[in-house]
Amino acid sequence: MSSNPHHPHTLSTLDFQGASSAAAANAMRTELNRLIAQVKDEEERKLFQNEMGNFFLLFNRYLAEKSKGTKINWDKVKSPPEDQVVPYDSIPKVKSSPHLNKLAVLKLNGGLGTTMGCVGPKSAIEVRDGMTFLDLSVRQIEYLNKAKNVNVPFILMNSFNTDDETKRIVQKYATHNIEILTFNQSRYPRINKDSLLPTPRHPNSDIADWYPPGHGDLFDSLNNSGLLDQLIADGKEYVFVSNVDNLGATVDEGILNHMVESGAEFLMEVTDKTRADIKGGTLIDYEGQIRLLEIAQVPSEHVEDFKSIKKFKIFNTNNLWVNLKAIKRVVEDRELSLEVIVNNKTTASGEKVIQLETAVGAGIKHFHNAHGVNVPRSRFLPVKSTSDLFLVTSDLYSLIHGELSINPKRMFNTVPLVKLGDHFKKVNGFMSRFKNSPHILELDHLTVTGDVTFGADVVLKGTVIIVANAGSHIDIPSGSILENKVVSGNLHILDH
Repeated sequence: MSSNPHHPHTLSTLDFQGASSAAAANAMRTELNRLIAQVKDEEERKLFQNEMGNFFLLFNRYLAEKSKGTKINWDKVKSPPEDQVVPYDSIPKVKSSPHLNKLAVLKLNGGLGTTMGCVGPKSAIEVRDGMTFLDLSVRQIEYLNKAKNVNVPFILMNSFNTDDETKRIVQKYATHNIEILTFNQSRYPRINKDSLLPTPRHPNSDIADWYPPGHGDLFDSLNNSGLLDQLIADGKEYVFVSNVDNLGATVDEGILNHMVESGAEFLMEVTDKTRADIKGGTLIDYEGQIRLLEIAQVPSEHVEDFKSIKKFKIFNTNNLWVNLKAIKRVVEDRELSLEVIVNNKTTASGEKVIQLETAVGAGIKHFHNAHGVNVPRSRFLPVKSTSDLFLVTSDLYSLIHGELSINPKRMFNTVPLVKLGDHFKKVNGFMSRFKNSPHILELDHLTVTGDVTFGADVVLKGTVIIVANAGSHIDIPSGSILENKVVSGNLHILDH
């Protein structure tokens, strides 16, 4: 191409996307430096600068992906080869692992209980016998430490949304036989969708200007907090990570042994998909490399394919076992390049913003001998809604040392399908509608919509559908036994 100044049209051959990316990156850098300069305390400024540096790297990856249009090539997406997903049953069961003292347990505790109508950290919601998610986890680890005479530390990764409240709550465990450590995931600035500039104008601006960037931030935050070095210095070699709301994520010593013996730096527990799990991330083989594929990364024309149970039979439970020294290596060598998940939001004032997030499971591609372990469904027991809460508070499960296990009297391996309507959506509304938990050992399917309340000791079996139309109220009397029934309108009970 001629660079003759008399042919200005040749400038249009510049890579416009590349140029606009560079301009956006420069503008972002200027704004971030302006924010950093406003932090007066030197120590604080150093930490904030580090955080904004990591955010800037993520922003640049987002720009690069945007300009290259690097959508995943669907033709290259394959199911993982069999040796990349080990069946749980092939792992020897052990009474005790000699490696327990090298383990730390970490719960992802960044989320609020807003979807269930609760204020504060989700982990503070009561789930069973007056105990919260946090109480159950602490009880499990405390029992493990006592029964096995070990010291497995219990770590909480908080976000700026949950940190203060969580620190207040954990004080009550001060006298317990458990070391509780907390650290904070990063606080990143939201980005205005149009200008691609940070929303906050000041480092301490309104909390709504900032966001926690997803649990993929674990690797950097664990390192930046100094906790990673502390754990390694204390002789810890492995960390078991899980979502705080997954009541099935208990320490499995067989999996720990398998990790050590197979030399894996990263294990992801996956489980078989059901129709309820069609949105869960899945393990794939991509150009010969094992990777996590999240629904947010799937081109829209292939979403139905992604949801199919035939092509993708497993999904990620987010129970992960990771080698601590390997985390140190990957972070220090700046190898981390987790896929960017773009989360579009609209603020209370109507401003359109984007949040750039990452998922911790996406780290699987950076670790040696990483693979999946296909675990039973009992290791994935998340409480995302009051319908889930209905199950875990029922006689379907029994509670031993903070651990929920399925009642041996349940005839089937499957958990009932429960759909509770809007009147039950928030925890307070849910609690007020049951005198006590119905007996559901023989329940297959329950749907409840409208203004419905339950008396004490109600028994539900088979398929039960209860529909109170607008304006009408249904009260299921105490001691009722409903088996394959449809209840509607004015409590007129019909055979189903």
